[in-house]
Amino acid sequence: MPWPFRWAVWAIVMGFCAAIGLWAFEFGKNIAGLEKGSRAELLALREQVLDLQAALSVAEKARDQAQSIANTAGTLVTAEKSSQERLVAQVKQLEADNRALRGDLGFFEKLIPVTGVDGVSIRGLQAELIGGSTVKWQVLVIQANKNAPEFGGRMDVSFSGLLNGKPWSASLVDGPQAIKIRQYGRAEGQFELPPQVILKGVTAKLMDGATVRATQSIKL
Repeated sequence: MPWPFRWAVWAIVMGFCAAIGLWAFEFGKNIAGLEKGSRAELLALREQVLDLQAALSVAEKARDQAQSIANTAGTLVTAEKSSQERLVAQVKQLEADNRALRGDLGFFEKLIPVTGVDGVSIRGLQAELIGGSTVKWQVLVIQANKNAPEFGGRMDVSFSGLLNGKPWSASLVDGPQAIKIRQYGRAEGQFELPPQVILKGVTAKLMDGATVRATQSIKL
């Protein structure tokens, strides 16, 4: 046969074989069900991924909300603690102011002149036990005469009590305290009690040289 016819027949045969092969491939896939199953599995996997993404988004929102609540609670706790500390400090300051006012009131009440009293005298002796071992004492000295000369003397303060059931007494560690007044003056200080001492009383003596000009005692 002439070569053009041979080529035409060859092309027809090859096309027919290719068509048969393609048909066999598609027919095999349909029989195996691979393409349909793969698509269904892919769709299911996509749905699972979308569900997981949604759940993750919800979890992140819940986490952010919980963190916000925790931060707010921490801020409230800090503010409450700060408010309590300020209130405690204010209460302590008010108590200190109240004690100071009572002391000043007693001081000025003792400045009221007493008729029939001449010379220098002790108008007030106060003692307060602080912390169980420190005695804070205060003595007010006054001269009733308006034009009295300046008085210079010494304030001797002594303490008495019990130590292991026996009488105990002591005076100021540095000795009597010097004091100078014209109309009135105040002497004060602190005394540390020895361990196990039970304080019972405090005595103040105003000394003019070796002479006791005034004395006053209080019991605790």
